[in-house]
Amino acid sequence: MDGPRQAKMLAALLIDVNNIVATERLVAVMWDGKAPATAVRQVQDAVSGLRRNLAACGAPGSLISTRRGGYQIHLAPDQLDLLEFDHARSLAERHNAPSDTAVALRRALACWRGDALVDISSRVLELDAARLNEKRAATHKQCLGIELDLGRHREVIEELTALIRDHPYDEQVAEHLMVALYRCRRQGEALQVYERLRRTLADELGVDPTPPIQALHQRILTADPSLAAPVPASGPSDTPPESPDAPATGPAMSMAMPVRQLPLDVPDFVGRAEALAEVAALLDGPAPNPARVAVIVGGPGVGKSCLVTHAARLASATFPDGQLYLNLAATSDEPRDPGLMLAEALRALSIAGSAIPNGLSERAALYRSLLADRRMLVVLDDAGHADQVVPLLPGADGCAVLITSRTLLTQLPGARHIDLDVLSPAEARELFTGIVGRQRVERESAEADAILDCCGNLPLAIRIASAKLTGRPAWSLRVLRERIEDESRRLAELRIGDLSVRASVELSLRLLPADAVRALSLLGLLGAYTLPGWVVGPLLDRADADDVLDTLVDASLVRLTATDATGQPRYRLHDLIRTCAVEIAAPLPTTDKRDAIIRVLSTWLDLAGRGTERLPAGLLTAAPGSAPRRSLPEAVVDRMMADPVSWFDAERDNLLGAVKLAVDWGLDELAWELAAGPVTYYDHLCLYQDWEHGHRLALDAAEVAGNVRGASVLLRGLGQLHIYRDEFDGATRALESSVGRCQDGGDKRGEALSVAMLGTVSRVQGHYDEAVERVEQALAIAVAEGDRHLEAQLSCAMAVMRLMQDELDEAESWFAGALRQARALDDGHRVAVVLRRFSRLHDRRGDPDEALRCLWQALATFEELADERCAAYTLLEVGRVYAGQQDRARATPALERAADLFHRHGDRQDEAACWQLIGDLDAAAGVHDLARRHRDRALRLWQTIGDTHLTKAPTPPSSP
Repeated sequence: MDGPRQAKMLAALLIDVNNIVATERLVAVMWDGKAPATAVRQVQDAVSGLRRNLAACGAPGSLISTRRGGYQIHLAPDQLDLLEFDHARSLAERHNAPSDTAVALRRALACWRGDALVDISSRVLELDAARLNEKRAATHKQCLGIELDLGRHREVIEELTALIRDHPYDEQVAEHLMVALYRCRRQGEALQVYERLRRTLADELGVDPTPPIQALHQRILTADPSLAAPVPASGPSDTPPESPDAPATGPAMSMAMPVRQLPLDVPDFVGRAEALAEVAALLDGPAPNPARVAVIVGGPGVGKSCLVTHAARLASATFPDGQLYLNLAATSDEPRDPGLMLAEALRALSIAGSAIPNGLSERAALYRSLLADRRMLVVLDDAGHADQVVPLLPGADGCAVLITSRTLLTQLPGARHIDLDVLSPAEARELFTGIVGRQRVERESAEADAILDCCGNLPLAIRIASAKLTGRPAWSLRVLRERIEDESRRLAELRIGDLSVRASVELSLRLLPADAVRALSLLGLLGAYTLPGWVVGPLLDRADADDVLDTLVDASLVRLTATDATGQPRYRLHDLIRTCAVEIAAPLPTTDKRDAIIRVLSTWLDLAGRGTERLPAGLLTAAPGSAPRRSLPEAVVDRMMADPVSWFDAERDNLLGAVKLAVDWGLDELAWELAAGPVTYYDHLCLYQDWEHGHRLALDAAEVAGNVRGASVLLRGLGQLHIYRDEFDGATRALESSVGRCQDGGDKRGEALSVAMLGTVSRVQGHYDEAVERVEQALAIAVAEGDRHLEAQLSCAMAVMRLMQDELDEAESWFAGALRQARALDDGHRVAVVLRRFSRLHDRRGDPDEALRCLWQALATFEELADERCAAYTLLEVGRVYAGQQDRARATPALERAADLFHRHGDRQDEAACWQLIGDLDAAAGVHDLARRHRDRALRLWQTIGDTHLTKAPTPPSSP
């Protein structure tokens, strides 16, 4: 290996073999002090170098794999001494015959060739080395004890002598050695072992030997017959003989009085079945399991301590030697020092006064020795960081540790983290009902739901609200609901006695650096949305703020909810934490908050523009206004925009929220650009509600601010929406207003678009001359402005008009020109639109095969682009061609698919056209009942838009 860093890296991976080792832990292993800014990159380089060196030695390339958040080394049980050791110990546990157990333990000890990690210099790994050495020593003691019981006292003396030299305070080793010497008729040497132990304990720890070894000393003095060597059995026996007066030779000596320190259980504990099952599986697992440390992580008020107390009490019978409870008070003004916590633990374990060592490491060593070979459960409540916890971890396999923390403790080796969220709605209702009373809740069920919604299903908030109601029996639930539904008053109301949601959140804030507190406060201003992680950078005006976001996530103040389809993690603030964040932001200067909002909104605007550029061309896309744009790194943008539709899908709610945020902060230019930016996406996916909502929000702001350009763009977008919905009067008003504003602002392209759309309204209403005039006017502007995309669209529109006027040759000329222009622009979507329109001409000229060829080609393009609306128009045309051939079997499925799509997107006119045509086909086939039902369905749809005359004539297409 190339130097000590790779050795440390390999050691850290092997310690947690076949488990993910967090990158943070590898950084801590490599740099015992403060890590450099490039630490993560250096870890990645070290892993790469380690892989190369191992591969050069014949190791497979998959030996070390990259995992989310870290790395993992993969080894079989026979490839690592640590795994062989654990496997042999596990086999020893399964044997019933002591002789077989001793053989298995010897096989386990043979895996050792000295102390663990002796050539590795790392303070972080010292704890792991101590834990492994403790495990080896415990195994050695267990093996020697069994062999002593088997009558092998002569064989074990040498090993016991060496062991007592390495562990001079270990009374169990001393007991074994005293008994072995006594059975070899070396009574004097046995008494000397006791005397050396007594002096060592008195001189160095200030304590006397414990009563069991004092009793053994007395029995040796009196030559107690029960100390005689057992008669070796002729074969293995299931159970070794026991004597009630014999010294302890098993895995542990019982304490005089087991520790029982768990807090009272919560009588109204509800739910948490999954988390309880996970904890129970850990606690009830086999004793040699090295990962019997669980960290329950969650935000303030989520119920971590309640869960751990409940789980610990359920498992108390599994730990007969006791349960130790220590409150580390990490979120208090004075977090508890681990040295003081160790002193408290030692006193609970009957070590007092001067017997408690002065140094932290000595206390930790004595603590681990006392817990060795015992089955105890240790609960560490409210831990703040790994350094506070590590000295309190027992080294014994029979022990387990439950930790609660608001922060991820990734530096704890082998610990299992269980993420605790708020209660489910059913659990929240059960908790609330259990405290308030079933009759009272059922009497005002809707009010109860509203209260729980205000509490966000947070257990602490529910308990406070319930306690208020319990203490005020004359209150109706409506009274409390009215008091907490106002978000500005909610935190003040959610307080009773010492319980307060605000205070609970503030305890977490004390542990955060200033930039994390500022980021949290600004995040609260963005609203109740699931946000991408990049927003923190613009909020803090930093290129990269991942470290700040990680701090908030680790502190359980921001929750990682999912990863979206683009691979971006999504984050959310609990509503009550967000309310706290808004309060924290209140004292900040308004200009600072406004600037932060502008930076985030301008980044969203830039991303929306980048996404639109990667979508099929849309003519409703407006030219950029004067709003600022802020770019993320190109590599990040390319990764997010690899699938632009997926990005828009993920950001749908946020983009509408961004419009509202811009309106709320008086940023009218940003508001209209953010509303208009996703129009191409809305158009292709027929998201009419989002489209209208954003446009109307921004239009109000633009008109108040006198923003003529913004208003013209938004009115044009609303006009197109009216057309899609067959609301032609509304479309005319909106588009005429848009034309007027474009003329006032000198926006020629915008004017051409709005005029062309008015031409569509005229065409659909049957005013063909007016439609031609408007299209010609718009086309002249497009040509003058050099807008080739708009020219291609309007050339196709002119072809449609000539076709409807029965000027087939002129229509063909326009279609051919539009098709050439669209192909020259490499605009696949526009090509498909022209082909769909062109099919009408082919059908009129008696060439249905060519018409269908154009339509199937167009349909393939629309389906590939997920453009359901244009696909529906194409299917309608397919149905018309087949209907013209009286091919009912092929026409009906296409028309039914089209009708379903039109219905989904609110296009009643074209849906009615489908059912009318299906009814006509039914009538021609003599299926008159079915024909009547389909025609009645079409008539009802036309009646809703006041166009019953359309049953008498073919419907002009309203498609673009």
